[in-house]
Amino acid sequence: MTDSSACIPQELESKYDIAVVPLLIVFEDKSYRDGVDMSADEVYRLMRNRDKLPTTSVPSPADFLEVYRQLRQKTESILCITLSSVQSKTFDVAVIAKEMAKEAIPNTAIEVIDSRTVAGALGFVVLEAARVASQGADIAQVAEAARSMIPRVNLIAMLDTLYYLAKGGRVGKASAWAGSLLNFKPILELPTSTGSTEALERPRTKAKAVKRLLEIMAERVGDSPVHVLVHHAGVPEEGEQLKAQVASRFNCAELYLTRFTPMMGAHTGPGVLGLSFYAEI
Repeated sequence: MTDSSACIPQELESKYDIAVVPLLIVFEDKSYRDGVDMSADEVYRLMRNRDKLPTTSVPSPADFLEVYRQLRQKTESILCITLSSVQSKTFDVAVIAKEMAKEAIPNTAIEVIDSRTVAGALGFVVLEAARVASQGADIAQVAEAARSMIPRVNLIAMLDTLYYLAKGGRVGKASAWAGSLLNFKPILELPTSTGSTEALERPRTKAKAVKRLLEIMAERVGDSPVHVLVHHAGVPEEGEQLKAQVASRFNCAELYLTRFTPMMGAHTGPGVLGLSFYAEI
């Protein structure tokens, strides 16, 4: 199981029976479940208005416990992989729910892993664990597969503006660029070594930024077969164009186009294009 920031394509969630706990979008004092009660399109529409911006929140321990209960009906062991604990308290909440589960659903082995990343990079960690689990591995082997994948995944993204990240306090080391929000299309990454958002480069145009995304990916994967999730935030045509460029340029063992979930979009804003990827060893 994981949280809704993982950007896993629906067909893969279904194929590997991955349970997803929705994170929360908060707007005008009301909470909406990420991707359930409020769609990505609605979040981006609200953000483009720039009047009242949506924020995000974590599920309660009871929300996680309820999913643990549901899964317990099918299995005796549960692996929960969350987004980076540097970015969110979701990991802490999942751990609290694990403690609650000792009494609520005894004799259930539950392990919670901090992925140190988010979006499709988290998704790939979850998918690796799910694939190993589908082959009959025990929870220790599945957890080891997840931990081994964490340092291999990459997440790089181009923002239309730093306005939203800066306003939400999530920009980390990229805050030094906040004074020139309108002049650049910054490229950020979330390395698993730190688990926090960091600045890479600041091209002046979207075309140059997209070109650099592809170049950075090429530098990191070389000629190896690569697994890729292309992300877009409310710009599906541009997402399709980026996916086509990835398909023509790289040896893709796996390639999908997904939207940034509302959980991500509430911090990054509309217009984002991103790449989550890892190379086969």
